[in-house]
Formats: sequence, C-alpha cells, structure tokens
Amino acid sequence: MAFILWILITALMIGALIDIIKRDDSQVKYLPKMVWIIIVILIPFIGSALWFTLGREYDSGGIQIPRMPRRASRTAPQTPVVQTWSTPTDTRSTEDQIADLDREIEEWRLRQEADKRRGDANSGTE
Repeated sequence: MAFILWILITALMIGALIDIIKRDDSQVKYLPKMVWIIIVILIPFIGSALWFTLGREYDSGGIQIPRMPRRASRTAPQTPVVQTWSTPTDTRSTEDQIADLDREIEEWRLRQEADKRRGDANSGTE
C-alpha cells in the first residue's frame, strides 16, 4: 500500500513539475516559477496540491484580472512573409523565349563586332 501511495505522489509531483515548466511566466500566480519548482520538489504532495490550487492560472472560469503587458523585446517582431503565386505575364512558349534569347545574343555579338571595327578604324586614322 505504501508503494502505491509513493508512486501516486511521485506521479503527482512529476505532473506538477511538467506543468510548471511548460507554463509561461504570466500564467503563474503569487510566486516565481523557480520558487514553485523548489516547493514541489521539497514538499512533493503539499507543494503539488498548492500548485494546482493556488499557483496555476486556469484559462476558463473565475474573474479574469487584467495583467500588465509585457515589455516588447528590443528587436522588432518578425512578421511572416506570405508568398502568393501569380500568373506569369509572359505567355509565350519556351521555344519562342529561346528564339528571342538567341536573337538578343546575336545582336549583342554583332554590336561587339561593330564596336571593335570602329575602334580599329579610329586607331588607324590617328
């Protein structure tokens, strides 16, 4: 019988510790989280009972007391970037686009060749 009672108290203590650790600081009443952890470890049964009755702030029921807002962090909060897919503005086929690129490459090559000839012609007249 004592073994079963020991297991129940240990399970209650572990459950209270997990609950305390997972709670945000704004959801803990009367004492800081670290003090609640120490109480639950030193006095497992009474500390766990006190935690679940006094220290824990439950979401529903009771009078909601407004708390002071937490200070904003020094860095600006990051807003998530939502990417939306848009329809392409160029409705040409891939082959048409490749043909346009080939024409641009040829035009660029011809301009380079013409600039080179102009440079050769200007250097010969000096």
